[in-house]
Amino acid sequence: MEPKTSVMTLAGREFKITNSPISSYANGCAVVSLGDTVIMANALMNEKGLEGADFFPMTVDYEENMYAAGKIKGSRFIKREGRPSENAILISRMIDRPVRPLFPKGTTNEVQLICSALSADLEVDPATTAMNAASVALMMSGAPFEGPLGAVRVGYKDGKIIINPTYQECEEGQMNLIVAGTLDAITMVEAGMKEVTEEIVLEALAEAHKYIKEICQFQLDYVKGFEITKILPVLHVANEELIAKVAEQVSVEELNSISGTTKKEVKTKIHAIEDKLFAHFAKEIEEKTYSQKEIAEILNKLMEKNMRKNILEKEIRLDGRRLTEVRPISIVLDVLPRTHGSAIFQRGETTALTITTLGGPTDAQIVDTMDKDKVKHYMHHYHFPSYATGEIKRMSGPNRREIGHGDLAERALLPVLPEKEVFPYTMWLVSEIIKCNGSSSMASVCGSTLSLMCAGVPIKKPVAGIAMGLVSDKETGAYKILSDIQGMEDFAGDMDFKVTGTRDGITALQMDIKIKGLQIELLKNALAQAKEGRDFIMAKMVEALPEPRKVLSKYAPLIMTVKVDPDMIRVIIGKGGETIQRITAECDVEMDISDEGIITITAPDQEKGNKALDWIGKITYIPKVGDTFDGKVTRIMDFGAFVEFVPGKEGLVHISELDAKRVNKVEDVVKLGDPIKVKLMQVDDQGRYNLSRKATLTEGAAPKTGGTVTQSNYSNGIDDDLVDGTSSVRRVKKH
Repeated sequence: MEPKTSVMTLAGREFKITNSPISSYANGCAVVSLGDTVIMANALMNEKGLEGADFFPMTVDYEENMYAAGKIKGSRFIKREGRPSENAILISRMIDRPVRPLFPKGTTNEVQLICSALSADLEVDPATTAMNAASVALMMSGAPFEGPLGAVRVGYKDGKIIINPTYQECEEGQMNLIVAGTLDAITMVEAGMKEVTEEIVLEALAEAHKYIKEICQFQLDYVKGFEITKILPVLHVANEELIAKVAEQVSVEELNSISGTTKKEVKTKIHAIEDKLFAHFAKEIEEKTYSQKEIAEILNKLMEKNMRKNILEKEIRLDGRRLTEVRPISIVLDVLPRTHGSAIFQRGETTALTITTLGGPTDAQIVDTMDKDKVKHYMHHYHFPSYATGEIKRMSGPNRREIGHGDLAERALLPVLPEKEVFPYTMWLVSEIIKCNGSSSMASVCGSTLSLMCAGVPIKKPVAGIAMGLVSDKETGAYKILSDIQGMEDFAGDMDFKVTGTRDGITALQMDIKIKGLQIELLKNALAQAKEGRDFIMAKMVEALPEPRKVLSKYAPLIMTVKVDPDMIRVIIGKGGETIQRITAECDVEMDISDEGIITITAPDQEKGNKALDWIGKITYIPKVGDTFDGKVTRIMDFGAFVEFVPGKEGLVHISELDAKRVNKVEDVVKLGDPIKVKLMQVDDQGRYNLSRKATLTEGAAPKTGGTVTQSNYSNGIDDDLVDGTSSVRRVKKH
């Protein structure tokens, strides 16, 4: 192909498509850049269909190359790029979701999309550029892709909508929204928000679609003039003869009878009809003219078609609910005795057990990404074992779906978490999906809220989530929106629109569709109906637990904070980290020190925390003349004894100051390693400490302190405002 480059301005940045000087042997290759961010996308499609495939075999991979940002991988031992990061997996899923519906239904050709980050400007997230590059590559490939597809990121700050916001604008603003769509409609939504109203969301979606249409037209103009060889889709061919025969054997009454409030009820009725069909076609099955699998799949399609018809024409759902009705909710708090917080949230059959574990600041996760390293003090992991659906599958690590659902639940709660200064704990949540019949990701959101509150985490507001569905008729344009969809409504429906939020606004969105796109008016109705459902669910949650517990679990670690002079940090750390390692080992604690001198101690109990705190106090203490100490003899000289009177500080007790009476030999009074009570008499102009044992004898016995200062607080080295102060957070004490 001839080299060609096209350039446009997208929200103030240069947006460029080119096929030179980089190209490949892929069916379609394009290099798309936004500013200094450059993405190469390669699209490949086999001309033959995958034998036996009854699904669309497309894979999408986003390669997050560290070199794109001028970084060398963080691991000391592994520098080569390896498994994709969670961020790369999330972007791969984000590209897949709007692309998949734009291929003909029943396509069996294998398709592979690889989007590689070649350069990153570290200002604007590259995800939307990768989505746009994928669309161009598919358009150039000749694949039966009903694009183009455009994508933009939207922010909201100071009352203004921002297209292609920077990282900083997303962090400081209230919205981080990704929208993908075609010239005609919106096809995918993904967002994290800080309690944004439905009205602002709709305004942002409408604004995003304006730019999406510009991007789509720009792509169409670019591919004009290229001679592109079309690749015809190989479609999964339905056995029309068998479909007709099966349909003759199954009446509408039988299809209408497939209903029930549980998955088992529905499956039992389906299996009963299947058994009847297997018996009817026994001879053909034996002769291998037809297979049981074919017959079961046809029955399933007939059932789904009938279910959609009943919803559209009669507003009758599979389990008998109204379109806006939420399944029965059950909540169980404090399920597990030794975890820091736990709760079960059950909606219908879908059951999520969410566990909260609290740790110190050092337990935070450092995420090494291409563009910007992150420190996560809140992590949510979603676990979906095979028994959740009653199936037998090989156990493996988290799959892309689990990573995606975990990220969604994490984003949902982030806006309501307490600030680190108020609650310095690291929070790790795991949602175990025990049973699933649809909307398990939203059950994990509700379960997370309850589990955090059970743990005593002072979240600002509870968050609830609901999954909305859609059944539409392409011919008439009629549609019905469903609240709280169950499994079969998800599989047979046209939309899975997840909405989470507080009573005051939306915190996260995720929308996937199986049709070509949705209009803003439909999304408006879906958001309004979702708000009603969220409010209902929220009321049930608040009824079960009105506010976070006032006290943390007795099994949660204790966190203490103390502020020292920043100049003292090197003293606390010690040479090569020797001092801090000794404190943490002997006191059985973890310590974190900020550049400002704030020390956070995470301890299993009060005694060990106080021991570490006392140690720090002694290290940072600035000795004052007149103070008395319990010290230890470290060196014996002819002229006196050197005494460590606080950790790391030595002073001289001259032989004349060892006793009230004359001393001829130092060893007559003290020996190496002896405990000794001393008084600081002088700090000379060279900073040397002159001590006296004689002075303590004439003053009378001072109370034993085990090496601590007896006549002074540690306030000379520690911020007075933090001494003996107590924060409002349970089990988080400031001294």
